[in-house]
Amino acid sequence: MADRDPAVAAATEGELRLLDPRVRSSPELVGALLHPEFHEFGASGRHWDRASIITMLAADTAPDASAIVASRMRGVRLAPDLVHLTFDTEHDGRRAHRSSLWRRTEAGWRLYFHQATPFSPPPE
Repeated sequence: MADRDPAVAAATEGELRLLDPRVRSSPELVGALLHPEFHEFGASGRHWDRASIITMLAADTAPDASAIVASRMRGVRLAPDLVHLTFDTEHDGRRAHRSSLWRRTEAGWRLYFHQATPFSPPPE
């Protein structure tokens, strides 16, 4: 099962750390989890590079901010050094489908690419 793969577990652990406000507010902690070539297409539609996302997160995240809740996280190893994660998040009433690619480097597993797409809950 892909979820028991140590590579998937390492990427999942990294992803969950990036959702932690204490990590998000620290440029050093975030930087340690991002690949040097990181880029993201955010839920806003904006394209972020490594430096801009580190700066934005540090400026916009208080260490005691409300938690980002992740659900339906699934992962699969695509290659020996590449893991794909998909999951949903909810934060302050906003929801997003998310997709991440994690690459293994000499320093460990690092987030290489991330995309978020906003969505609304289905009508009841």
